[in-house]
Amino acid sequence: MSTVSTVVGRVAALHRYPVKSMAGEPLDHADVAWHGLAEDRRWGFVREGQTRNGFPWLTLRQRPELVRYRPRLAEGTVVVRTPSGHEHDVADPALAAELGGRPMKLDRGAFDSAPVSLITARSVAAVGATDERRFRPNVLVDAEGEFPEAAWVGAALAIGQAVLRVDREDRRCGVVSVDPDTGRRDPAVLRAVATLHDMTLGVYASVVKPGRISVGDRVVLVADRARAFAQLW
Repeated sequence: MSTVSTVVGRVAALHRYPVKSMAGEPLDHADVAWHGLAEDRRWGFVREGQTRNGFPWLTLRQRPELVRYRPRLAEGTVVVRTPSGHEHDVADPALAAELGGRPMKLDRGAFDSAPVSLITARSVAAVGATDERRFRPNVLVDAEGEFPEAAWVGAALAIGQAVLRVDREDRRCGVVSVDPDTGRRDPAVLRAVATLHDMTLGVYASVVKPGRISVGDRVVLVADRARAFAQLW
């Protein structure tokens, strides 16, 4: 049984977001399991009065300054450094009071759509952005072509020890307008995404084979998913 596979790029950067909508952590490598990167988006803050809301999370759409809160893993917990320089355990009531929401831990992650997001450096540059962090990807890929990741939908990607199923393009919202360092909004980026790529940029993927991925790993596109899974297992 033969399978068409093509090297389409390499991993340029990896990002983990210990707390939903807060700043990310750059990684050299990441262990990918069924629910995405280890410790990615396992914590979030729930807005008050949202008992019946299907999406109760405090996010950058309402609070762009959240990006200035910098979480990190430390001795089995998450510590958040605030814009004022104070550090709190993620479950500290003082942090909840400052944010106006209560912390919640989800072992399967608080994802908007799928557990892994990918984008290419070419797509980031094509819409006039200088920093992929605006798009909050887990995996940044160096690849050739114009918006190359759009062609990956429906195929499998083998990256390091892991295999991902690319499910759909990532439909963008006002979050991409938020500067990842200052929290200030710049609507030009979202306008460019709308004009140049119909409001989508990057892709969402599910995990079909867990494993470690690292910066520098090849990204291999396998066009026939069924055959890819049979052979790569």
